Amino acid sequence: MRICIVQSCYIPWKGFFDLIGQCDEYVIFDSAQYVKRHWHNRNRIKTANGIVWLTIPVIVKGRFEQPINEVEIEKPWAEKHWRTIEFAYRRAAFFGHFAPVVRNWYEQADRLTRLTDVNVIFLRGIADVLGLKTRFRMDTAYPADGTKTQRLLRIARAAGADRYLSGPSARAYFDEDLFLSAGITPEWMNYEGYPEYGQLHGPFEHTVTALDLLFNTGPDVVHYLKRWT
Repeated sequence: MRICIVQSCYIPWKGFFDLIGQCDEYVIFDSAQYVKRHWHNRNRIKTANGIVWLTIPVIVKGRFEQPINEVEIEKPWAEKHWRTIEFAYRRAAFFGHFAPVVRNWYEQADRLTRLTDVNVIFLRGIADVLGLKTRFRMDTAYPADGTKTQRLLRIARAAGADRYLSGPSARAYFDEDLFLSAGITPEWMNYEGYPEYGQLHGPFEHTVTALDLLFNTGPDVVHYLKRWT
């Protein structure tokens, strides 16, 4: 059984869903510490005026070591984000097809106060649209302590995994021998070689929210996540 253990992000890029789509189970690792200016509460879209960041305002003052699953949202934000997305993508080929669904996610998110809960709405929603069969679990289902690699290993063992898939940046701190000695094979994601598609607003950009892929490609979306099709 292959597992990935990754912190939640706000409307992640297509590579995030490619990663979890290759796994039997995705553990949302939100007991990890929140990091400012990371992807936890922000992502990018393309607009006629270039790349724009959409950022969920969160309370961080005096809470510098808080875990992601305790981060609270500071003020209303969802309607503004939706309007920005609508303006940027209203001429995309499949915006009309997906707009009611995505709008509903924002309406749900607008009623929530915790960042984790908001992120999960979009993670599950986009995964469903993509047809992913991956199980979602919160890391609280597998209590674990120790160093970062030890915590990941204990979660993987508790879940019954024999393979662990991770993004390449984790290699900087990851102890592969610890996993191998426990009978779990570490595997590393490769984000190179994604095909381009018809994208609005100038030169092609891969590292934007997966909503860009949905609005521009519609039913052909799976052909642009070639590693699990």
